[in-house]
Amino acid sequence: MYIPPHFEELDPAEIAAVMEAAPLACVVAQTPAGLVANHLPLLAGPDGTLIGHVALANDMHRLVADGQEVLAVFRGEDAYVSPNFYPSKPEHHRHVPTWNYQAVHIHGAITFQHDDHAKRRAVGLLTRLHERRLNGANAWRMADAPADYMETMLAGIVAFRIGVQRTLAKSKLSQNRDARDHLGAVEGLRASGHAALAAGMERQIAGRRPA
Repeated sequence: MYIPPHFEELDPAEIAAVMEAAPLACVVAQTPAGLVANHLPLLAGPDGTLIGHVALANDMHRLVADGQEVLAVFRGEDAYVSPNFYPSKPEHHRHVPTWNYQAVHIHGAITFQHDDHAKRRAVGLLTRLHERRLNGANAWRMADAPADYMETMLAGIVAFRIGVQRTLAKSKLSQNRDARDHLGAVEGLRASGHAALAAGMERQIAGRRPA
């Protein structure tokens, strides 16, 4: 990923926030059959390892060797930025459209796990996180389903872990604009329905202000 220095994201908290807000990663791997890409929800475990699972019918776990490097792409909020957002535009018209976004690329070695314990752990961790976020005290639990049904469902998946080797993150959030044009972009994006991206831009500026 091309990352100019002023757009490089180094804040671990911001990187984690992007991954948590957009957990459906695109996992890309080179295989004997060519490049394969799968969209899979991932969760960072306590040790930073990415945890997930694929369908048994998905050839990914047959085409990709254990220990092979894969790329997991997390794409955060994004939106088109119009030159009309910038207050300085009427003064010199030296602006062109652009696109603001946040993205995290995780490079790491993948290991597939076929045992029941690993599969239960992957499903349990993922569902517990997302069910609690969505349903709170009424969160669905694996124990809610009949045991034989869960056995059948688990038999149809393969768990995996990605040991993180390298992280590249980019926050392209108008940091290269002067203060009033940056604020204009924030206001323009918020007015056009991109409040989350506008909030991210405000966090970036707040983080760069001298104490």
